[in-house]
Amino acid sequence: MPAENTDTARLIYEYFMYQKEVYGNELLLDNPVPEISAAKSKNSAALDEIEQDVRACAKCRLCKTVTRKVFGGGNKNANLVLIGEAPGREEDKTGKPFIGKAGELLNNILQAIGFSRDEVYMCNVLKCRPPDNRDPESDEIAQCLSFLYRQIEALDPGIILALGRFAGQTMTNSDSSLKRLRGEIHKYKGIPVVVTYHPAALLRDNRKKYYVWEDVQKLRKIYDTIVGDKPEWQPPKK
Repeated sequence: MPAENTDTARLIYEYFMYQKEVYGNELLLDNPVPEISAAKSKNSAALDEIEQDVRACAKCRLCKTVTRKVFGGGNKNANLVLIGEAPGREEDKTGKPFIGKAGELLNNILQAIGFSRDEVYMCNVLKCRPPDNRDPESDEIAQCLSFLYRQIEALDPGIILALGRFAGQTMTNSDSSLKRLRGEIHKYKGIPVVVTYHPAALLRDNRKKYYVWEDVQKLRKIYDTIVGDKPEWQPPKK
């Protein structure tokens, strides 16, 4: 059994033993054990601190042109973290990652491999939208990287899915093309990294969906091997 599952089982056991000791055989679900609450809030507290630093950041030119910074969002205890390139127009308006048509498509991709959006955490390499959705520039990425690396450290996921060329190059410390990066399992500080196309690219070129489907099936298999906290999954029959 993976270590993460062992820890979870232990916490659940301690919770119910605490309930029995204090309340007898009556089950009260609205009185969590303080230690469990502390464990669950650890990631949240770290991420809140990083988000405050992002809000205060004025390191590069992008902070002068954005409507809202997009820190990230989702399950702060997620074992699967998705990393994109930069916020788009809709994200800039709302401050939320991966929304609009590309976000809807990403939700469908996740659902196809047995994940819901509220099970994962989503963020971007850049926290500010480049004007007119242009490509991120190298100095902008360099200024934002520390925030991303701190997010990953706080989340400590089992696996990472990098969406798009810039996210893939950033997480693999490579200048290789996306075509070369996808199809292989990379590592970031020991964490497996799968690289695939950004959902926005699929909206422009429907043919890329085949490659993304290959990549996310591989990701699910790795997830099941490393994390193993979900029911058995099989690809849908054609």
